[in-house]
Amino acid sequence: MPAYAQTEAPSQSEPKSQHPFATHFIALQLSDSEPKKQRLVLSVASNLLKAYGPDAIAVEVVTFGPGIELLRDTNEHRALVDSLVTQGVRFDVCGNTLDTIERETGSRPKINPRAIEVLVGVGHLLELSENKYTIVRP
Repeated sequence: MPAYAQTEAPSQSEPKSQHPFATHFIALQLSDSEPKKQRLVLSVASNLLKAYGPDAIAVEVVTFGPGIELLRDTNEHRALVDSLVTQGVRFDVCGNTLDTIERETGSRPKINPRAIEVLVGVGHLLELSENKYTIVRP
């Protein structure tokens, strides 16, 4: 096996393995820190689960830039995020954004432990779009 093959990063998105019965795939993009936008994204995720049922739809919220505010461990919507996670919604936080904040402030933001760090938020959206997901920016 060539050396480069051993160091390739696995795909960040595997829709079928995470939601084996899903027939609908949607990624909600959040790049704003406004509380109104945060509530809207959470409302859309909740409404999708109600409309399709948690087994029939895969919902992924991808945050980057100022949008990571939703996933700070002290965010006012933490309980709703945690509830949506228990219903199968995945919340992603951009590692590049976290790295930039750490570089600029000297400390890494404390993020909800249920959030999944992805290397590049926008890159993750691209991968999702290449794997049956529809990208929506509420």
